Amino acid sequence: QVHLVESGGGLVQAGGSLRLSCAASGSIFSINRMGWYRRAPGKQRELVATAANGGSTDYADFVKGRFTISRDNGKNTVYLQMNSLKPEDTAVYYCKYSDYTTLYDYWGQGTQVTVSS
Repeated sequence: QVHLVESGGGLVQAGGSLRLSCAASGSIFSINRMGWYRRAPGKQRELVATAANGGSTDYADFVKGRFTISRDNGKNTVYLQMNSLKPEDTAVYYCKYSDYTTLYDYWGQGTQVTVSS
């Protein structure tokens, strides 16, 4: 079992920045991927960015150049630095941990990000 604790959401004006954090604890195996997804009101959940513990990253096109994902493997923590935020980035952001050993996925509770125009 893996437990995820997210932090860093909030309210920000357009053009501002926020940094999300997600710390994983529990049965952490060596091969995994952590990342962020989001769900805006009335929309399906979508990929934002992910990062493997080996270093590879993946970004949705709509955040390239604005968001940066990073990891601290020693702390089992993933970060999402969000710059140049837009009102359309308003959503609940969910952390996801994918275990490549057990093939289980775990999700955080979500953190609200609201960008005002």
